[in-house]
Amino acid sequence: MKYILHIVSFLFVFSLQAQKNKNGTIYDEHPGIDLIASFHEAYASGDIEMASSILHDDVKWYDGNSQTKNDEGGSKNRVINNIKWFRDYFDYVSFKDTEGAYPDMLEYKQSGNWVQSWFRVYGVHKETGVELDHNVLRVYRLNDDVSKITAIIEYSNKLNFSMIGDARSDRENGTIYVSHENINTVRKAMYAFLNGDADKAYSFFHENSRFHDINEEDVMTFDEIKARDNKIFANWTMTYLDESGYPDYLEYDWRDSNSVQSWWDMGMRRNSDGKEVVLKVLFIDWFGDDGKIVRRFLYWNASLLK
Repeated sequence: MKYILHIVSFLFVFSLQAQKNKNGTIYDEHPGIDLIASFHEAYASGDIEMASSILHDDVKWYDGNSQTKNDEGGSKNRVINNIKWFRDYFDYVSFKDTEGAYPDMLEYKQSGNWVQSWFRVYGVHKETGVELDHNVLRVYRLNDDVSKITAIIEYSNKLNFSMIGDARSDRENGTIYVSHENINTVRKAMYAFLNGDADKAYSFFHENSRFHDINEEDVMTFDEIKARDNKIFANWTMTYLDESGYPDYLEYDWRDSNSVQSWWDMGMRRNSDGKEVVLKVLFIDWFGDDGKIVRRFLYWNASLLK
């Protein structure tokens, strides 16, 4: 039995080794990589002549995200038109290697020369101001002497391009209220703070609410904001609270979101010496379905309380 097990083990190891088959070589430095770098430079600068000289006349461009079966790909003219589009409609265009990544040149025995390039596309649309800033993976097939690009397969996020289309025309995105129950909730919470009724003030917030304070590095939990506020009010007393202008409640159609934006003048007196300061504060409060505040953004100058 032991002899049989040895034979089986040997055959298993041999079968694993037999499955390996080297199909080429990978390079991180290669004339093919230099060719793609030159192509990206031409793409970013809008150098049509240079780009055209690098592209094979029969080049094909495929969208790696396409769900079209048997996609025949775009022609050289389509690639050139895309370069012209970047040149004519975008400022500050760049095609730079993604941080921490680098292109690979793959010389396959069976399928020829390929370059895999991870890079970041950047540009600002001239008409709408929409910023492109996203990573792209392109796989380039090169001819035998790596002097021409014969195919391009691109995998990219098209969300920014949709934003450009949306931004070309005026669109409504919900309703702004000057009076609303959620505005009332913010007022009730703030004036409860003014009158020293912290328990009532916090009752208008969800127990899992989160707080984004411009003066803090990390997002704070409900318990953390209460602890932070306790430290402030141990040394300072709120003497008055006035609305600055008027609050707005924004009920957005997009993403079914909402917020109350409120501006306040907050009078504060230091308990130790009576020093008085006025804090200019902006709160942006998001509400849940139960009418409680689930997220608050705080914009104010904490250095005034030092």
